[in-house]
Amino acid sequence: MTLTEPDVSANGQPQLSLGTAAARNLATTTKSEPQMQGITSRWLLKLLPWVEAKGGAYRVNRRLSYAVGDGRVTFTTSGAEVRVIPQELCELGMLRSFDDVEVLTALADRFQQRDFQPGDVIVERGQPADQVCLIAHGKLNKIGVGKYGDEAVLETLADGDHFTYKAILESDDLWEFTVKALTPGTLLTLSQQSFEELIGQSDSLRAHIQSFRDSPEEAKNEFGEASIELAAGHAGESDLPGTYVDYETSPREYELSVAQTVLRVHSRVADLYNHPMDQTQQQLRLTIEALRERQEHEMINNRDFGLLHNADLSMRIPTRSGPPTPGDLDELLSLVWKEPAFFLAHPRTIAAFGRECTKAGIYPDSIDVGGHRLPAWRGVPIFPSNKIGISDTRTSSILLMRTGENTQGVVGLHQTGLPDEYEPGLSVRFMNISEKAIINYLVSAYYSAAVLVPDALGVLEGVEIGREG
Repeated sequence: MTLTEPDVSANGQPQLSLGTAAARNLATTTKSEPQMQGITSRWLLKLLPWVEAKGGAYRVNRRLSYAVGDGRVTFTTSGAEVRVIPQELCELGMLRSFDDVEVLTALADRFQQRDFQPGDVIVERGQPADQVCLIAHGKLNKIGVGKYGDEAVLETLADGDHFTYKAILESDDLWEFTVKALTPGTLLTLSQQSFEELIGQSDSLRAHIQSFRDSPEEAKNEFGEASIELAAGHAGESDLPGTYVDYETSPREYELSVAQTVLRVHSRVADLYNHPMDQTQQQLRLTIEALRERQEHEMINNRDFGLLHNADLSMRIPTRSGPPTPGDLDELLSLVWKEPAFFLAHPRTIAAFGRECTKAGIYPDSIDVGGHRLPAWRGVPIFPSNKIGISDTRTSSILLMRTGENTQGVVGLHQTGLPDEYEPGLSVRFMNISEKAIINYLVSAYYSAAVLVPDALGVLEGVEIGREG
């Protein structure tokens, strides 16, 4: 017979009752559902109005808009050498639709590189305007004269911006503004003399520039849309203007994108281990959570339909000093001023904005949204989303949008009524049971996003979320 030592308590005395370690062998442990740290609030998916896209596509019809040549220019670098991509010169209004690649290449070769430091004056008001400047990297202020003769920042220029191609189309004109560097950077300049020399050598360029000069300016409103002629304030029997509303001939169509995966559950697990929780349902729940997280990421970052890439160039602005200041958010609100719905920013960007407000002695509002207290600026809530990336240089972006079809805003796209639909726009379809007794389910989510008119979405770019040291 084997003798065992009597149980002793923590103080060394003999234990007088059953211990908890032994008792747990007969107890039912209380369990939580499987947890997943990657689940977020997914505010964008909750806040966007969702529109049916039957047939898997959604066409955005707009009034005809004229191209104004205010796009950004792209560059290539080789070591410290920066060069403009020749075809990108067509973003300048005077070269729009010019397709002679050989001449564009010759023109690109004539640009001279210039590096600048903070405080450098690039061009000065009242001096001869005899060059066009392309900003490859850096940030500059375009400064004019205010109402009372003081300096006023007219615009902040950054990577890809340019000023001004009209300077080399005219003679003996003067700069109407000063451009001063805020950060170190690089720009490329083309002198009027070099441009005129190439015009003298190229018949195609000379004809294109002459056509550009002779073409009457299209009648358009402040948004670049073809004008609708109206009369108001007249009396008597005045002749009324005739008009019609012109439409884009090739409207954009947004096709639904898809995020998919095959969920695999062994039949033995599904049969035997379903108490107190259904294993298949728990596997499916976490899989759907991951799909929805990916859906929101794509709706922000996808290069085809993601909001960061679908904001119009005229609706993108850089910060004036780096960190997100109240003035920067005011500038963003001045772009999306018609019924702005919400800001969307990375949590660390929101924290950076809070620090700037504290420095300025300003305390942002807060708004209750479904029991959540959220910061707000000028009454517009600021929602967090970790799907807006942070670059290696610790910069990010802030989105501001108007939402809904009725307000010509941003909308989410999906299609409901799918076969084996599990949630709106998401289906779970049984595929098969393999020879290894593994049950396969195809889980699919269909979605996209559309910006109905350009001024529904604005982006504050190059937002510094923190500085070292």
